[in-house]
Amino acid sequence: MMLSHSPGDTKRQIMTCLRQLARATPSELKAVASTFFAPDVAYIAGCPVNQMHGLDEVVERHLAPMKSAMPDLERRDDILMSGHWNGGDWISATGYYYGTLTGEWFGLRPSQSWLYVRFGEFYRIENGRIVDAYVIFDWIDVFRQLGINPLRPALGVEGLCPPPLAQDGLVLYDADPAESVQSLKLVEAMIFEGMWAFDGINHETMRFHDFWTPDMMWYGPGGIGTTRGIDNFYRYHEGPFNEAWPDFKGGNHVARFGDGPFTCSTGWPSIRATHTGGDFLGLAPSGKPMGSIYVLDPD
Repeated sequence: MMLSHSPGDTKRQIMTCLRQLARATPSELKAVASTFFAPDVAYIAGCPVNQMHGLDEVVERHLAPMKSAMPDLERRDDILMSGHWNGGDWISATGYYYGTLTGEWFGLRPSQSWLYVRFGEFYRIENGRIVDAYVIFDWIDVFRQLGINPLRPALGVEGLCPPPLAQDGLVLYDADPAESVQSLKLVEAMIFEGMWAFDGINHETMRFHDFWTPDMMWYGPGGIGTTRGIDNFYRYHEGPFNEAWPDFKGGNHVARFGDGPFTCSTGWPSIRATHTGGDFLGLAPSGKPMGSIYVLDPD
């Protein structure tokens, strides 16, 4: 498959291919994936999959185990967008995979019931193929659904997150470049002029009221949950996070771009910080940098 030069056409093609990949049988995975992934694709997913090189390894270690565990797997995108970053063409998407967990999945026992897996994905496209992939699954929320979450209950509300309010998250058209630039500048100002201005004491120094509406929604991952309003965002997420990771610094992005009214970013890692402050998600301060291994005891 050679992707169209039109951003809108490319987004529609990629979304269609990703949905076909979710629906493919185990024996079809390699053939379907090869239509839009480069044979030597570099693919990074969260633990326990981690870093992979080449389509064969991606199928064997990432795609096949998920499909074997949930044969009725399907994919639903809530936001899909595209843009340019440092000379590269990117596609970004978030939404859910749905399926019935009838088989073992990375040691998780079959529940024989419906499971939803929240995803965040970034793909760099070159010569009509995906050559770089960054994929994150919300494993903590998967654990919660299966009743084995070793963390303390989230401060926010956990569960399915809805699509954007205007139901316009699938930007399957050529967006207005001026609007895309404006959206990106707003988020960059929030990060570099707001979050980075935190004085380590007063959360108001991040000036989130300058960037968000008072009734904003924060759809945090498992362990954090959803909150409504800036004050609750401070109370249930940003405050505990800042206290636990006082030296945090974000913005270390692999890709960051706007597409119409939406903006996205990813990094590996995107935030650098050391856990020297308070408890976070029920985990005591370790003095270790973000990304270090914690040993979690479900008992």
